[in-house]
Amino acid sequence: MLLRPALLSSKILPILSITSCILISSCATTKQQALNTHSDAHHNAQIEQSSQNILIHGGSILTMQGMTPHYVEALLVQDGRITFAGDLKQAKQQQQKNSQEIDLKHYTLLPGFIDAHSHLNSVGLQQTVANLYPEPDGNVSDIPSLLNALSQWQQQNQAFIQATQGWIIGNGYDDAQLNEKHHPTADDLDRVSSNHPIIILHQSGHLASVNHKALELLHIDKNTANPTGGIIRRKAHSQEPDGVLEEAAVFSAMATAFSKVPPEIMQNMAKTALNTYIKNGYTTVQEGRADAATAELWRSFADIGQLDIDVVVYPDIINETAYMLQHGSNSQYQKHFRIGGVKISLDGSPQGKTAWLSQPYLIPPEGKDKNYRGYPAYPEQSTVQNAINLAYQHHWQILAHANGDAAIDQYLETIEVANQKFGQADSRHVIIHAQTMREDQLDRAKKLGLIPSFFSLHTYYWGDWHKYETLGPVRAQRISPTGSALKRQMIFTEHHDAPVIPPKNMMVIDATVNRTTRSGDVLGEDQKVSPYIALKSVTDWAAYQYFEEKDKGTLEKGKLADFVVLDLDPLKVPTQKIKDIKIMATYKAGRMIYQANDFTSNSELKSSPPIKPHQNDINKIASNK
Repeated sequence: MLLRPALLSSKILPILSITSCILISSCATTKQQALNTHSDAHHNAQIEQSSQNILIHGGSILTMQGMTPHYVEALLVQDGRITFAGDLKQAKQQQQKNSQEIDLKHYTLLPGFIDAHSHLNSVGLQQTVANLYPEPDGNVSDIPSLLNALSQWQQQNQAFIQATQGWIIGNGYDDAQLNEKHHPTADDLDRVSSNHPIIILHQSGHLASVNHKALELLHIDKNTANPTGGIIRRKAHSQEPDGVLEEAAVFSAMATAFSKVPPEIMQNMAKTALNTYIKNGYTTVQEGRADAATAELWRSFADIGQLDIDVVVYPDIINETAYMLQHGSNSQYQKHFRIGGVKISLDGSPQGKTAWLSQPYLIPPEGKDKNYRGYPAYPEQSTVQNAINLAYQHHWQILAHANGDAAIDQYLETIEVANQKFGQADSRHVIIHAQTMREDQLDRAKKLGLIPSFFSLHTYYWGDWHKYETLGPVRAQRISPTGSALKRQMIFTEHHDAPVIPPKNMMVIDATVNRTTRSGDVLGEDQKVSPYIALKSVTDWAAYQYFEEKDKGTLEKGKLADFVVLDLDPLKVPTQKIKDIKIMATYKAGRMIYQANDFTSNSELKSSPPIKPHQNDINKIASNK
């Protein structure tokens, strides 16, 4: 999901690259570190680890090794890595005298969850601005309830509004779930305020609605042309803007809204985002489309010890070419930070009807004819090809946002050309979302060594919408075709694309297994996979996607002691209950970094207290411009 970060870096204060929904940049920069290495060496020298010796037992320890479930009775951990996985008797024989014991109390231990794709910074914004999500993540069901939620947030957040020079901001509305089945317009939003500018972001992150005051400040009127790669929607039979913006048209609006936000607010957003992932069991997370300033912001956080988990950043290759040529990608972490490769976004979202399809949408957006198929982010094939070639020349892993099958065709074609020119290596390039990926495209992708990262949560959140509004019942059955990929013995991953969906991994597993829509229908019975395979997609296979399978993804000797503790075993509960499983604790390199209030063990090992940046550190980040 993602919107183009275009040219915002020089204007915005630290944190908030909103990729998926927004892309806000920071002006923070730090002294360049020597990270331009592509060494295959493990990163244990760079990662903070527990020096304690730990024996873990007393629950279901699911290793995630192999294609069938494998459990062990005990783990031994030393210096942040697993030294033994097997029988409890053998573990005790190898246990050192000073080791601490953790009794799982019948809880389940899994490898720490690995975020195959999301937008880390955006999650902080999601939890700061007005919550306009429908159920189950909010309470907005129609335009009146949306306006009410926005008004209540306005009353309760005057300091934030003042910090943004008067902007009222909301996130997460979904026209598919509004009773009216259309986007709020400028006229609607004027009912909240006609004096303050208002912008609300669509749940997909690819559209937004603004009021008339915002249109005025953005210099958008009937004479304003559509930007390249975006659309300003108009009133019927008129050139007057109706307040709805698509794709590239959203970026300048967000840049204006956040142009003078104090760094303290951005700092708080960033910490909120990190803590949200940690509480959901993630030990490796992704900044899925960064500008240069946002990448450096995360590096600054790493420099002052503010990253408790691994953060992998993928700068936008089109807009951040110079940055990538200067810094390159890195296989090693520096204090939990590295640049993993590059991102390119080739189209929009199917739920927002901006994804680029080979066949028309079932019901086109208002004002579009029956042949409307969405549109590419980069109409010129040469633009995409040149970017792909550049990545090949510098051995950068590519993450390509491609929802529509026409966008996937474009990506496959450019990869094939690049392979012919530069040779096909073990690059593990990724197709992000791959919502409408056809059978023939899966065959091509397998030959090319590509990894599809699916967004199966679409089956629940927009499955009904896809059946009756965007794709029709036949095409909708195949969104996120995990079953087809598995039949081809392809490695694939799953993601939530936060902040599109909150980073709740058990919801990801549930949707991948059950494929149940909001109305209770099963969308694509033949595309279901088992709970074990779904777990593979967020542990073992996700580690493979990151080239980190030697360190992460399974519980075996030599690997990092990255764990998540669950109250129930996902393989031993009815599949309909998977989404309700609770995260009890999260461990990074043997160190507990989160525990639920009701999590107890007989271990003396305590959760590390939250790290709070010293004001001098905040000043350091804010002043390194």
